[in-house]
Amino acid sequence: MDELLALGKALVPFIFTILIVVLFLIASHKVLLGNKSLQQEAKLPRQLILLVLYIVGLIGIAIALPVTESTRNQVISLIGILLSGVIAFSSTTIVANVMAGIVMRFTMPFHIGDFIRVDGFFGRVTEKGLFDTEIQTEQRDLIAFTNSFLISHPLQVVRSSGTIISASLSLGYDVHHARVEPLLIKAAEQSGLEGPFVQVLELGDHAITYRISGLLTEIKSMISSRSTLYVNIMDCLHDDNIEIVSPGFMNQRKLPDDLSVLPVKATSRKKPLAEGTPEDVIFDKAEEAQTKDRTVKDLLEQLAQLEIDIKAAEGDRKAQKQAEFAALKETIDELQSKKVKSDET
Repeated sequence: MDELLALGKALVPFIFTILIVVLFLIASHKVLLGNKSLQQEAKLPRQLILLVLYIVGLIGIAIALPVTESTRNQVISLIGILLSGVIAFSSTTIVANVMAGIVMRFTMPFHIGDFIRVDGFFGRVTEKGLFDTEIQTEQRDLIAFTNSFLISHPLQVVRSSGTIISASLSLGYDVHHARVEPLLIKAAEQSGLEGPFVQVLELGDHAITYRISGLLTEIKSMISSRSTLYVNIMDCLHDDNIEIVSPGFMNQRKLPDDLSVLPVKATSRKKPLAEGTPEDVIFDKAEEAQTKDRTVKDLLEQLAQLEIDIKAAEGDRKAQKQAEFAALKETIDELQSKKVKSDET
């Protein structure tokens, strides 16, 4: 009987510790991740804090075990070994993606809405999570890459200040380069490219390979701008009676030497162009995500400024600022809530 009483007294602190830890973790989870309107980027630091709290809670329970001090130390050492093992083998586990997400969180190689190319895939970033990153491709499809994959492969990010748009074509030796280069530059300028320049890439057996390049500052229109450049190149060369056709084809056809193969110039389009650009359809989710992300960031900056103004204001002005603060906070919560519903859909 005395032994049972002694055992019960020894178990009381242990059970009490378990209850406190469980209640504390439940409350922490509700406080940190209870708001469903939180964005993925905002969840990341909260998830890391919660992970640390789980580890601390586990160690606290181990300390409260009703065993001898040597056994308790062995249990704590076992927990440390398990954690070390998980970290050591993180290259093939979920922990690897968490660690990669933390690395990208601090290095910030790209933002939501940026164009990236990795392992042959190209698209705009729509989501940045703790475990993976989602992009929207030129086919409007969504592809999710694990964060460990992104940091282990070369990642190309299109600069927001602009990117180089290029087009290559081959022309015969019978057309002098001094005649070709001004026409290619003219085509680039008509396409809205800045600082266009021409390069001679190759002197082939039957043709010269040219490349026309220029800076596109409006990177959201990369796809349509490249297509426009191709069209303008054809128009400029054909208008100057320079045919873009294989020299091999020219040698095989039985036509007079003074006859050029040129398409009939169109006088007008059969139907007007649709409003907008192809990028509006292709990268719709990425564009929406970037717009909402920038809007929320701007509103959060205004919210922080209002907090400063409230502390400095007095009387009616303070009440006015507090009302503005509440309205702005409600707007931010509504935007984040709409984003979460959109993601779930």
